[in-house]
Amino acid sequence: MSSKSDHDSEKEKKQIIPNSFGDSLERYELPNESDHQTHAYPKKNQNRKNGILKNTESNHGPAESTKENVDLADILGANWPNGAGPAAMILNNKSRTAAESNISEDITMKPSSPIPIKSGPEELPTRFTAADYQGLVVIPGSDLVIGSLVEVSSSATSEGLYGVIRWIGFPPGAQKILLVGIELEDEPHLKNMLTSDGKHAGVRLFTCPEGRAIFVAANKCTADRRFADVDTPSAAASKVSNNQAKKFGVADCPAVYGSIPPLSGCTDTCFTIERSPLTIQIFIFTEIHNSEELASICGKFKGIQGHHNSCYLDATLFSMFTFTSVFDSILYRHPGPQDIRNYSEVQKVLRDDIVNPLRKNVFVRSDRVMKLRELLDQLSSVSGLTCEEKDPEEFLNSLLSQIMKVEPFLKLSSGQDSYFYQLFVEKDEKLTFPSVQQLFEQSFHSSDIKLKEVPSCFIIQMPRFGKNFKMYPRILPSQVLDVTDIIENSPRQCSLCGNLAEYECRDCFGSLQSGTGLECTSFCTKCRITFHSHSKRTNHVSKRLSIPKDYRSMADHMVVPRLYMELFAVVCIETSHYVAFVKSGSGPDAPWCFFDSMADRKGEQNGYNIPEITCVPELTQWLSEEGARSINETSTNDKVLPEHAKRIFCDAYMCLYQSTDIMMYH
Repeated sequence: MSSKSDHDSEKEKKQIIPNSFGDSLERYELPNESDHQTHAYPKKNQNRKNGILKNTESNHGPAESTKENVDLADILGANWPNGAGPAAMILNNKSRTAAESNISEDITMKPSSPIPIKSGPEELPTRFTAADYQGLVVIPGSDLVIGSLVEVSSSATSEGLYGVIRWIGFPPGAQKILLVGIELEDEPHLKNMLTSDGKHAGVRLFTCPEGRAIFVAANKCTADRRFADVDTPSAAASKVSNNQAKKFGVADCPAVYGSIPPLSGCTDTCFTIERSPLTIQIFIFTEIHNSEELASICGKFKGIQGHHNSCYLDATLFSMFTFTSVFDSILYRHPGPQDIRNYSEVQKVLRDDIVNPLRKNVFVRSDRVMKLRELLDQLSSVSGLTCEEKDPEEFLNSLLSQIMKVEPFLKLSSGQDSYFYQLFVEKDEKLTFPSVQQLFEQSFHSSDIKLKEVPSCFIIQMPRFGKNFKMYPRILPSQVLDVTDIIENSPRQCSLCGNLAEYECRDCFGSLQSGTGLECTSFCTKCRITFHSHSKRTNHVSKRLSIPKDYRSMADHMVVPRLYMELFAVVCIETSHYVAFVKSGSGPDAPWCFFDSMADRKGEQNGYNIPEITCVPELTQWLSEEGARSINETSTNDKVLPEHAKRIFCDAYMCLYQSTDIMMYH
């Protein structure tokens, strides 16, 4: 019996040698630098306990008492791991090459040779789990997905290998090689190819009969030619895709679920995270700062594809949702008791089939829009929405008022509510190139109404009579709309001294050379008396303004703020065809683009329209007062105006404004 110190000394000689022991004969896939091999291990040896080999006489005896004629090759199997180094050849009395050896797990063993045994962390294999594998559902750049029937090209056999894709992805490691796991239709007789039951390097990725799973590089897989004419799910999907490409020019336009922000920037990076059963894509956007960045998302087959007189709807939807979130409450409001039965269905089609694909992929196929048109035609009082020419206000009335029951944007002092505002003015012959701001103030003044609150969105229809007659040949869309003087009970400035106004005189509209419109109608008490002492204004009638009490107490210590709204889209019409100019962000320097859902066409009766987004870098300058005046004076004939300048000045039908401050609360 060895002493305790002798035993401790013996324990210090024990080394860690990677190996595997099974309770029954099992197959293991063991990593090797050159290839993967499958090794068989015998049943559990009776002289092993808790991974420690015992000698047959005494577990604590000296090394020389080990039973002679015991060949560890008989215990451990023919493939003694190369982790033992030279000791393996001595213990087995045989020479073994590293190519015959593989390691899998750690065991503790008592060496019977003074030759040092290599050990250390660098020789131990890294243990991975299924979570370390990055799984995909499709082979990028191909139509092959999980479940596709494929044939595999391999030098391991002269016959073809056929099977079904069961797994696609990247194994862990520095080298990102796309692998495909295939369940073969027949058990192959392959000597030079590793097979398994769905495991890769010991990690289970799928389950199939033993010997039927192989893992190959993605470029070794092609569609199974034997089923080229058979309507398998994969083949049927391919046929549908080809038919859609012929019918619409684009093979696929999948629905996009979730919440996709407005297209306010260019997609710099996309990260895909695969965690079964979810596929998460993270897009990183950068704000569009200039026309060059905007041009990166422009081109043909961009925007919403037109079909069967849909331009009125295409241009309006593109303006409402592409670059702004002012209308996003329509996409996410939960149905209430007042909503129609099909509310959620319409909302889902609008959000998942149109708005989200538009924002994520910058394209919506016409059949996706047709689904919405059919629902609107069935559920609202507006008929002919699937095929007839309509106006944007008819579409908005159907969608916003009758079906989605959106809260009206405009709350008028008259007690009426509305989604858009039609400018009604008498033509002023002195105005040759009026701005929207001028016409806007004239209209509110003549109707003697105000808004109860600042709207998040202000949709203004230009003064037209039908699609052809225009009151003014050219109208300048104001980049900023001043709404200060049309908001009821809102603080206003005195038009003369700039202090808090207490009176309004509608008769003074446009009476000051220093200002025009409604800005000239507000006065403080002192200035009202002075200004109306003139003989021409003695018969004017003033009205006291309502001022919030809290603001009145602070008026002497602050400047009266003015309230502005920003132009973000202009819908235009020419010969019954609607197009749109849309701003790609917020702020004075954000570039503009031009959208036409039917910019081009391929084929005749059975053809399809090609939508296009075009960057218009000059538009910001054209919309400025100086730029507009210059182009109006130098191009008196509409025919010599630049194409896009003519569209926006001569054909403006509807201007859309937003309040970036108020829209956050709606």
